[in-house]
Amino acid sequence: MGNTISLFRLAIADFIETLRGYQVLKDRLQRSPGLPVDGPTRSFWMYPPSPIAKHRSEIPDYADFVVIGSGITGTSVARRLLEGCRAAGWNGARILMLEARDACSGATGRNGGHISPPLYHDWATLQKRYGDVVARKVINFRLAHLQELRRVAEEEGILDKSQWRSVDLVDVYYDRRSFDKAKVKLSKYQQDLPSEASHHRVYEAAEALEAFHLADDVAGCIVSNAGAIHPYRFVTGILSNLLARHPDNFFLCTNTPCVSISGPSSSTRYYTVTTPQGKMHTPHVIHATNGWCAHLLESMRAKIVPIRGNMSAQRPGRSLPPTTISHSYVFYLPSGGFDYLTQLPNGGRELMLGTAFMQSAGYDEVGNTDDRTYNKSIVAGLGGVLPRYFGEKNWGAEAQPTDDDDDENSRGTEWNQGRTKAIWSGILGVSVDLMPWVGRLPKSASGRPEPPVLSSPRTTAARARENEMFFGAAPGEWIAAGYTGEGMVHAWLSGKALAGMILGTEKEDGLLEWFPDALRVTRARWRRAKLEALAAHVSAE
Repeated sequence: MGNTISLFRLAIADFIETLRGYQVLKDRLQRSPGLPVDGPTRSFWMYPPSPIAKHRSEIPDYADFVVIGSGITGTSVARRLLEGCRAAGWNGARILMLEARDACSGATGRNGGHISPPLYHDWATLQKRYGDVVARKVINFRLAHLQELRRVAEEEGILDKSQWRSVDLVDVYYDRRSFDKAKVKLSKYQQDLPSEASHHRVYEAAEALEAFHLADDVAGCIVSNAGAIHPYRFVTGILSNLLARHPDNFFLCTNTPCVSISGPSSSTRYYTVTTPQGKMHTPHVIHATNGWCAHLLESMRAKIVPIRGNMSAQRPGRSLPPTTISHSYVFYLPSGGFDYLTQLPNGGRELMLGTAFMQSAGYDEVGNTDDRTYNKSIVAGLGGVLPRYFGEKNWGAEAQPTDDDDDENSRGTEWNQGRTKAIWSGILGVSVDLMPWVGRLPKSASGRPEPPVLSSPRTTAARARENEMFFGAAPGEWIAAGYTGEGMVHAWLSGKALAGMILGTEKEDGLLEWFPDALRVTRARWRRAKLEALAAHVSAE
């Protein structure tokens, strides 16, 4: 009896501690994520730094559009706005991009470089939640990023520089039950969407061992088409081109955080955007800061949740086959969560290995926007797991730093010795309803009044120019954020769609055909999005 009582007390204590942890987490998510911190961990992608890493244009006192954030979303928005304004003959349009730190120093410059859309994993859930038509549009929206990013890289002349490449995505399962469940999901996906699923292939254990040189306890693999890219060079390459092509229209101010937004008043459509370097006025504020967006948008707290992710660059084992370069991997474990891996095509051919949040213990990474450090327990796992995934024999002897290590990613930089060359962290923005938020922010979500719709354009004295005109949507605040760790298959086209909404070219851009309405910001969606729904979904998985 005494033993039973002791066990009951332990169970109660554990339950209370869980509730206490949940309350701590909930309280943390109601606070501002703050501005990006100084002195973040050193991302391997960002060396050597781009020539525009610290670019700072002179801040104009007026801009037609202010884009906050210089990652893949902000870059996509700015590029499309510049194209749209030029096509409409609005040659005097001004676009100001503000970045709190160096260019592309946030999540885009810190992710894994994967262009690997979640497809069969999500199909049944999307179908149940949104119906066949919208669910299919979401799947095709994700798939479209594979060729869209290549197309843009080609147009910008940075295809080689950005290292865009087509790869096989290998989902690896080491647990028979998990593999069987995945095959059931794939079967439904293939049945419902035969065209989209035509490139998926199943490898049972023996086939997987032979094809991918994995550890001998692998249960099986599911293989599909995907892509990989150097995200930092892709974005900074485009920003460099925009600065060169549009010297009178595009202004990039790095290390210039937006510290506040005020207005508009009852008599003007303009917002006042304040930075440490000065203030400017604008009819359009565009939030492209993902995990940090709730700092300036208080009502988006607990709608888009910041979570700290952890990444590494590792030297490949000496016996790892050269075919590894043509694959990206997602390693699923029976304990839940996954690790993701791709290999660089040149230089030291580093393995870029990151991990999903679910494999961390406790709540430390949720609501944590301090990327000056990383989770040492998670990183310890990353540092030792690769021989387990590939098998000791396939991995072979450890690679050692050599003179060849002084490649284009390393010049002038001292990296760690041994297997793990670099470790860093980055801040994800997780949407509590698991879908990105794209569109105009209603008052309920911005916390500021919506600008009045004026019968005719108005100008400030500083803006009075002969070629001034205003077209497109009414002034307001806009957002594209909340990619839930899948920014490379959501962000670019979300930014492009948002620019079309702002310019009023949705019909011309064909948004009805390719942009999923499930991603749009609405008051009803904002009211429905609850932290508890995210917790319930994670528990169900």
